[in-house]
Amino acid sequence: MSHLKLFAAMVKWHGIKILRKPDIARRVFLHGQRYVSSGNSEPFLNGSNSNYVEEMYYAWLENPQSVHKSWDLFFRNANAGQTYDPHLPDQLERKASFLQSHGLAQTPGKAEKLVEDHLAVQSLIRAYQIRGHHVAQLDPLGILDADLDSFVPSDLITTIDKLGFYGLHESDLDKVFQLPTTTFIGGNENSLSLREIIKRLENTYCQHIGLEFMFINDVEQCQWIRQKFETPGVMKFTNEEKRTLLARLVRSMRGRLNVLANVIRKELEQIFCQFDPKLEAADEGSGDVKYHLGMYHERINRATNKKITLSLMANPSHLEAVDPVVQGKTKAEQFYRGDTAGKKVMSILLHGDAAFAGQGVVYETFHLSDLPSYTTNGTIHVVVNNQIGFTTDPRMARSSPYPTDVARVVNAPIFHVNADDPEAVMYVCSVAAEWRNTFNKDVVVDLVCYRRRGHNEMDEPMFTQPLMYKQIHKQVPVLKKYADKLIADGTVTLQEFEEEIAKYDRICEEAYTRSKDNKILHIKHWLDSPWPGFFNMDGEPKSMSCPPTGISEDLLTHIGNVASSVPVKDFKIHAGLSRILRARLEMTKNRVVDWALAEYMAFGSFLKEGIHVRLSGQDVERGTFSHRHHVLHDQEVDKRTCVPMNHLWEQQAPYTVCNSSLSEYGVLGFELGFAMASPNALVCWEAQFGDFHNTAQCIIDQFISSGQAKWVRHNGIVLLLPHGMEGMGPEHSSARPERFLQMSNDDSDAYPEFSEQFDVSQLYECNWIVVNCSTPANYFHVLRRQILLPFRKPLIILTPKSLLRHPEAKSSFDEMVSGTTFQRVIPENGLAAQAPHEVKRVIFCTGKVYYDLVKERKNQDLEKQVAISRLEQISPFPFDLLKEELEKYPGADLVWCQEEHKNSGYYDYVKPRFRTIVNHTRPIWYVGREPAAAAATGNKNTHLVSLRRFLDTAFNLEAFEGKTF
Repeated sequence: MSHLKLFAAMVKWHGIKILRKPDIARRVFLHGQRYVSSGNSEPFLNGSNSNYVEEMYYAWLENPQSVHKSWDLFFRNANAGQTYDPHLPDQLERKASFLQSHGLAQTPGKAEKLVEDHLAVQSLIRAYQIRGHHVAQLDPLGILDADLDSFVPSDLITTIDKLGFYGLHESDLDKVFQLPTTTFIGGNENSLSLREIIKRLENTYCQHIGLEFMFINDVEQCQWIRQKFETPGVMKFTNEEKRTLLARLVRSMRGRLNVLANVIRKELEQIFCQFDPKLEAADEGSGDVKYHLGMYHERINRATNKKITLSLMANPSHLEAVDPVVQGKTKAEQFYRGDTAGKKVMSILLHGDAAFAGQGVVYETFHLSDLPSYTTNGTIHVVVNNQIGFTTDPRMARSSPYPTDVARVVNAPIFHVNADDPEAVMYVCSVAAEWRNTFNKDVVVDLVCYRRRGHNEMDEPMFTQPLMYKQIHKQVPVLKKYADKLIADGTVTLQEFEEEIAKYDRICEEAYTRSKDNKILHIKHWLDSPWPGFFNMDGEPKSMSCPPTGISEDLLTHIGNVASSVPVKDFKIHAGLSRILRARLEMTKNRVVDWALAEYMAFGSFLKEGIHVRLSGQDVERGTFSHRHHVLHDQEVDKRTCVPMNHLWEQQAPYTVCNSSLSEYGVLGFELGFAMASPNALVCWEAQFGDFHNTAQCIIDQFISSGQAKWVRHNGIVLLLPHGMEGMGPEHSSARPERFLQMSNDDSDAYPEFSEQFDVSQLYECNWIVVNCSTPANYFHVLRRQILLPFRKPLIILTPKSLLRHPEAKSSFDEMVSGTTFQRVIPENGLAAQAPHEVKRVIFCTGKVYYDLVKERKNQDLEKQVAISRLEQISPFPFDLLKEELEKYPGADLVWCQEEHKNSGYYDYVKPRFRTIVNHTRPIWYVGREPAAAAATGNKNTHLVSLRRFLDTAFNLEAFEGKTF
């Protein structure tokens, strides 16, 4: 090692980075300040770097002004007290004089050893910070191979004989080394002996807490974490805090109901009565198992004496599916409270280790954490890591060392902690809370523990994990461990501990006795999202009627004019967009709307009424089909945008429209959670294509379809699913309406009684509403009805693609003004309706195919013989209106025509219901495409041939003669 290389090592020790190009050195900051570089650094002390250092050093010796001031400052500080003679005989003497003045050149060997030892100590400290968690004592059971990573890194010192790995020796242990600025183990001391350095590093990184944070690319955040854990004596608790912790452990040892009982403070008698198998359910619906129910509770924070509201979300057994739902509800609560910084509302997500590692929705949820319209300003994730799934150990459950590795994708620090050390757990959780409050970013607490009993009451874990459970059976419970520790150090006495146990036993016994008086279970008492004032005292709607959904013509005109304008000065829009806005203005003048303008009218009308509107999904701002354009972009100023909908009135509710990440599962869950927070908001999620809700099916099945039946939870979320057969292939055609219809809870065989408010009562009884509107006006009305109803139901809208610009798919203001309303069925109103007894065939259909049928009927001159009626609302089935329509044409064939294949679409749903209306006296014939495995063809010619075939059948008036049903 030459003297110059040795000097370069000194440069590195003092905080200078050797860069690829000399001019980049001008961006270097010295002495521990932050380093910024636009280029990649080369391996330290390679040829070009050492030559560069040599050049800089010689140049400075000749003339200090010839180098950048940062180098000048370094050389002057390094040579404090020395004066260089620029007339020394040669460069070697100058080098020797410089090195000797710092005690580095007495002998080359000593100088090299001193620098190398300092570098070795710095590397040692960094190794502990990066890899100390690998050797930390995290597992209460002590079975390292129960985890994937039982490897002990060889570069970490656990015994003295490994000093040689760093070129250090036992004789160096008592040498004192200056500590770098990247560690806080010294406290107020700037230097420590190597022995003390190792001791403090092991106490910080290799005991019951394992820290993963060095992958974070923010120096300030890394320094913050180092300070919280490395500072000597930082993890100390008062005797009062220890006694409180012991009391909380006593209460929490009841196990899986701990969160309900002790965090949310659900009344114990309510919990006990839920377990009574003889309890009668007072609420409609299925209910759910006790572990899935949620809770909403207000309590006093004794530390601050302020009221705090806690909401435990009801969730299905689909493990992590609730994650984005919690985030969406949190975002909504923040939004309605004006909490833009997340200082009033926050979320805590409780995970299982196997699910956290295994389920993709965890990744989707993490990736929402920093997106502007989805961030909740940091979430605390607590992983209850019992080192096993149901019967699957980690070696079969994941490919990564830890279940928490997915959190690295968003630079979230991960704090592993041995859950048998309550004080370590409490400290880690307090640091996690402070991290979230300081940096507004996610953080993960990995509670490494074990499952004392089986997965459920009947499970025998020894079947599949005999070695683990032999160890568990020997394990002293954490409560006894901690109690023994506090008794030993005199914090509590044995008598005080036993009295604490007896006290809580009495509380439980008394609550159990009171629970026997409860004979009826009210699931609505377990609501996690109550809507005060929306329902009456019994939780029922205040009325069972819905007002007309039309609005005044002045309002329609005003919204249309704003939708056609750029309400921000000096804002340059795209020329193509100018044409679109001019077309909107022309439609408004002509009192006509297309699909996009009708949507604008519905959204805008709510904003005037103080109803918040939120539209989320992939590319919704412009619209996948370039039809919406709710966000205008300045063509000359980057990131300058305008949302005209937020300029409708001075006093209006806000409109939120946000392009989402390329996620359906996570984002739909998020929007569902947002819709839970308040009934006074229209929350819409749009799939880029209706087919894409496939990857969000879990949210649809577990929450949207059955949420009210399981948890008495109303939700008014709207799903917009672009649907239509246009030869665009099976992934861009069908929103699979048959799935939604199959999950609808109305009875195909039950002929209903028609009351005055039958339409609203029918909506109240259903689990969700499925519509396929054929006109912009009806789309406008169904959106308006969603908020004007006295209750909330999910609304599934099969939205069009080609109808967005179809010349016939337009509506007049006359169909939208005050007094008008949503049409569940649009009956035939042409020539056929004028002479119904002459009609030979009635074709029932829904959606886009109507326009194909009308065109073909006109081409074949069958407008008097064939009537065409449209089902706009498919579920719940409009029995009353269809009964009128069927009775109107007593001698006609009844045909159901759909563009979807026979084994999909609507036929299997509508057929038995039509037969119920006619009491099985008249057949309902099918016309459409044949059954197929794929939802649609991707060949345009094949598409047109099949369309031609079923249109011919639809208007062949002899097609069904002689056939039986």
